[in-house]
Amino acid sequence: MSKGLTWRFSLIVLFILLSFLYLTPTLVSPLPSWWKGILPKDRIHLGLDLQGGTHLVMEVDTPKAVEGTLDLIVTDLEDSLATKTLRFKKIGRVAADRIQLTFYERGTADAVQKMLKEKYPTLELVPPYDDGGFVSMQLRMGEKEAQERKDRAVAQALETIRNRIDQFGVSEPVIAREGLANIVVQLPGIKDPKRAIELIGRTARLEFKLVDEAVNAATATPGTVPEDDEMLVEKRTDVTTGAVTETPLVVKKKAIITGDLLTDAQVRIDSQFNRPYVAIEFNSTGARLFDQVTAANVGKRFAIVLDNTIYSAPVIRERISGGSAQISGSFSEKEAADLAIVLRAGSLPAPVKIAQNVTVGPSLGQDSITKGLMAGLVGVALVVVFMAIYYKLCGIVANIGMVLNVVYLMGSLAALGATLTLPGIAAIVLLIGMSVDSNVLIFERIREELRLGKPPKAALDAGYDKAFLTIMDSHVTTLITAAVLFQFGTGPVKGFAVSLSLGVIINLFTSLLGTKAIFDLVLGRVRVKRLSV
Repeated sequence: MSKGLTWRFSLIVLFILLSFLYLTPTLVSPLPSWWKGILPKDRIHLGLDLQGGTHLVMEVDTPKAVEGTLDLIVTDLEDSLATKTLRFKKIGRVAADRIQLTFYERGTADAVQKMLKEKYPTLELVPPYDDGGFVSMQLRMGEKEAQERKDRAVAQALETIRNRIDQFGVSEPVIAREGLANIVVQLPGIKDPKRAIELIGRTARLEFKLVDEAVNAATATPGTVPEDDEMLVEKRTDVTTGAVTETPLVVKKKAIITGDLLTDAQVRIDSQFNRPYVAIEFNSTGARLFDQVTAANVGKRFAIVLDNTIYSAPVIRERISGGSAQISGSFSEKEAADLAIVLRAGSLPAPVKIAQNVTVGPSLGQDSITKGLMAGLVGVALVVVFMAIYYKLCGIVANIGMVLNVVYLMGSLAALGATLTLPGIAAIVLLIGMSVDSNVLIFERIREELRLGKPPKAALDAGYDKAFLTIMDSHVTTLITAAVLFQFGTGPVKGFAVSLSLGVIINLFTSLLGTKAIFDLVLGRVRVKRLSV
């Protein structure tokens, strides 16, 4: 065997061994005890359409993200002006895109105007104007800035949802952005879709607010609540009966501490009452604030608010240092676990709503697998028979190349830990057709050369040389199409694109190098007078 043939067959055998090595976790379950260390562990996972699960399209309420940003600016301005002892009558958001600041005198307004230009250069400033005996000015978020904030909100929501799902323990989820404000979530094989949906969609805005004891919540109405207060409800669930009771409480609108300052949240069991609670840890800034707040408000009630619902409102008995606290309430261990997950993963920057919810049953998935595999097997069988009859012994060589294509592709998918979907199976069937198409082009070129009177070896070499550019052109254009599908597609479309891209590259190897090596080996060892093609 010549040196050229040796390295080509070495590559073919090496790729076969690697393919079966990476396919072992998929084909053998469970893996033997000695299968450890650097040996591959990833397997080919089945997608949503093959094993069932939940498909969600979630719409992010992006205008709320803009409002939330402006609300944070309001809080920041209140703190900044109070620190600088600049007196103001009121600061608040007066529309979805603007904040109004009202002052008692123009001198203060002029000083604040200069500060606002430096602190918020991206916001549009409406200069001070007379407002019924007071002086007001406005900060407005322009359309470009608002759109950038909306885009960031969708990106942040996607990352938060991904973190929550990862902690929930779903294998091979698909989470991708779709359009301007939608997020597609696919959860293959999930056993409790209702719980997962509740977990994903929860805004999880955690706030610590002081209870206004001066207002009787039992008799208060929205019209009698002070302007800087709000009325919320504390929900308690009886663990035994499941009955829910709601107790109104009046709390300060301004949150003293928010969940953004958390670093960890874990479920613990109360040894005294044997009930679960969530232990939380603050970062250094949060720990300092929590220490200051609890020290200044001993004897007052401190409401722990999640998504505008009060989980508990304990009395601050003493100063709490160290940055640790707990959220206790009448919830089950599963509810406590879900609460810990959303707190660890962070709050959503804006509310999300379920625009589409489709559940794929496992029976449909199994049916898809059966039909997909059957279609693939029938296609392979028909191709094998056709090539063997029409191209004789050369057709058998083409069939060997086609089998190598499938083995290499499955090995590559296993090495990448890819998810196999129904479109992925379609891509594999398409690969079989591409493999045959390449060999048909080569064999027809060889026939043309034989008709011109060339000997078998010369006809073979000329056939491969003349078909080379045609095969390359078709494969490169297909590869470009697959790249576009992967870039702009979602879910199963990306699965199809991955399988197709790998198939194109592998088919170039087997059709131009693999089958040629087999022909060269035979023609180098056997004196052939006529090619069976």
